[in-house]
Amino acid sequence: MSPSKQKLAAPAAVQPLSVDMRELTRVGARPGFLDYLVQLWDFRQFIFYDARARVQSGTRRDRLGSAWLLLNPVFNGLTYYVIFGLLLNTSGGIDNFLGYLIVGLFLFQFSAGAITAGARSIGSNKSVVQAFSFPRAALPIGANLREVLAAVPLVLAMLFLIVVLPPGETIGPLWLLIFPALVLQSLFNLGVGLILARVISRFNDVTHLLPFAIRAWMYGSAVFYSYDRLITHPVLLDLLEMNPLFNVIDIVRDCVLYDRLPEWQSWANLAAFSLGSLLVGLFYFWQGEEKYGRN
Repeated sequence: MSPSKQKLAAPAAVQPLSVDMRELTRVGARPGFLDYLVQLWDFRQFIFYDARARVQSGTRRDRLGSAWLLLNPVFNGLTYYVIFGLLLNTSGGIDNFLGYLIVGLFLFQFSAGAITAGARSIGSNKSVVQAFSFPRAALPIGANLREVLAAVPLVLAMLFLIVVLPPGETIGPLWLLIFPALVLQSLFNLGVGLILARVISRFNDVTHLLPFAIRAWMYGSAVFYSYDRLITHPVLLDLLEMNPLFNVIDIVRDCVLYDRLPEWQSWANLAAFSLGSLLVGLFYFWQGEEKYGRN
């Protein structure tokens, strides 16, 4: 029999294959919130080493290098001391106004820098977001950690100036309360930074409004004037006392300048705002995880 007349072999029977679609995940899909937090924890070493490297290289081009981390708030302090302390005389009724001003300005600069860095972290790293797969919250967390590391010499310098500049304060046990206050302040900075990072990733125009909002926040935090001036304005005084930045500044001033235990209301307000903003910020940022870098 010729090959052309040979019958082709019957094809093998097609066997059905069952595929469990539940085991498949879409590439780039947003994980569950708890899984997202686990992923962030897995990236903790990268976040820390990246933040430390950026702190070390941030002022490498400057001749004075890291000294500018201290010089910037010092020059700001001198400017505000001349304008508000001497010319406008807002120092009236404030014991150790120089120390009062130093605490306010140094702690304000810490919050302003951390919130601004966190808010702009997605936009300033857009190429990284588009090229790699990782939990995007690592960027604002890293930006805030970078500011925390940079704030360590800042806080030490603040305390040193308070001790050496007249009238000169004495180190006491209440100074230890500075550390939990700064931890709560850092958590608040991170929470607000996460919220603004998502907002700015969608509406970049907000970056132009951010400096004005931060400046208004400073004026509303009793950085260079006494809150006693608002006693005749109870509504403004209530708003001031609810301000988390004012609370942390007031706590540190009580501890290092006036050697008195801060009121529990200040701690309660600061803790509520810090933990609340962190939880809200993480959840709000996580909800937009799939959209970062696509605009």
